[in-house]
Amino acid sequence: MLGKKIRLERIIHRETGRSVVVPMDHGVTVGPISGIEDMREMVNAMAEGGANAVLGHMGLPLYGHRRYGKDIGLILHLSGSTVWSPDPNAKVLVNTVENALRNGADGVSVHINIGAVNESQMLHDLGMVAVKCQEWGMPLLAMMYTRGAKFKSENSVEGVRHAARIAAEVGADIVKVSYTGSSESFARVVAGCPIPILIAGGEKSENDRQVLQSVRDSLDAGGAGVSIGRNAFQHKHPVRFVRAVCAMVHRKAGVKEALAMLESD
Repeated sequence: MLGKKIRLERIIHRETGRSVVVPMDHGVTVGPISGIEDMREMVNAMAEGGANAVLGHMGLPLYGHRRYGKDIGLILHLSGSTVWSPDPNAKVLVNTVENALRNGADGVSVHINIGAVNESQMLHDLGMVAVKCQEWGMPLLAMMYTRGAKFKSENSVEGVRHAARIAAEVGADIVKVSYTGSSESFARVVAGCPIPILIAGGEKSENDRQVLQSVRDSLDAGGAGVSIGRNAFQHKHPVRFVRAVCAMVHRKAGVKEALAMLESD
């Protein structure tokens, strides 16, 4: 698995074992929202901030590839749906591992909604992608969300614990889940999952302290980093925000230090 190990080092910091990923796959789901109209410019900003990788659909290498600036890892997203669908939770495969390799990806990702009506098909797709990733030495990030009638909340500790474990059991190398709201509860998620766990950033928040506190608490609980999209690329200072988060993830900076970085010129 040498190829997978080499590619993982382009996504996960080799010294800290942690990662800051900026997902930019929103163009398929909700359209060209603020911050990602010009993907090339925003990829450059995320790289300048020190993010380990950006994540998105084929549009990312097609229209967001740069021939300048700092290097940054590329994770190609293989599944999708739109907000206009009768069932937006029904994710389908729209790309392949082989095509991701041909287009220079360092890893691939798949989105699974546990509890959704078509959960069985999404789990099947995740399993088949995991097999292909093993075959080609390609890292796999599984986005695991609890979105179904049986869940009262996407942040349910038991639901998130189960979702994270599914990713590891099926063969993912990294898993992205919702933050459960406290360091104590998230430590339970980490304890039940043998692969690195990233927390999702969720919808755009105007409360930087709250976002950064969640990052700090998840790291203290044993989390391996973050996968923050809108709170990064829609921030009034995207480069500063990513730089502050990277300081927390890779240099153990506290919330106070990170906030000071946001306020500095």
